[in-house]
Amino acid sequence: MNAKPAGIQIISAIGAVMAWTAVMLQLYLIMVNRLASVPETLLRFFTFFTILCNILAAVCFTALSIKPRFGNGNFFSRPGVLSAVTIYIAIVGIVYQLILRPLWDPQGLQKIVDELLHSVMPAYCILFWHLYVPKLTLRWQHIFRWLVFPLCYLVIILLRGAVSGYYPYPFVNVSVLGYGKVFLNCGMLLVAFLFFSVLVVAVGRFSKKHAD
Repeated sequence: MNAKPAGIQIISAIGAVMAWTAVMLQLYLIMVNRLASVPETLLRFFTFFTILCNILAAVCFTALSIKPRFGNGNFFSRPGVLSAVTIYIAIVGIVYQLILRPLWDPQGLQKIVDELLHSVMPAYCILFWHLYVPKLTLRWQHIFRWLVFPLCYLVIILLRGAVSGYYPYPFVNVSVLGYGKVFLNCGMLLVAFLFFSVLVVAVGRFSKKHAD
């Protein structure tokens, strides 16, 4: 589907406002309800993959709302980058719905923020990618680049957890599960990232075949 730059600009602005609002409200809530010092709480805030992915989505939407053109002129408007961010935040939504949602029952403002971060933004990004992001330039080699971010994230939170004892998610909590189970969980997550990366490129290649 082709959209005029003005349309892309408005849709991107809406996405940017939702993402930044959700991230800032979550920061407010985590600070108000903090169980550790302010510096430690801030550090923990940025160890959540959900937060990092929503920030990435916010930055991409902000870039497109300012300059509503896809391409190499702006890093965050490149189809490959937008596709990667879509994959990341889609995984955020899936993991939350299948694994994390049953573990707690947020109320009030926290419930609204939770839905924005884990349901609304993933759905919005997927729909935006499907309708507007050019896919003809996607290549199989993009997959290896896209896997770098989640792989580095997992390594960093495991290393930090080994030092601090804090793990942002229960399925990577070595103190409770042990390294064997955690490595298995991480492996399954990486397989999920790989699967959706292959799917995204396959859609792009299919689109190119039918465009030729």
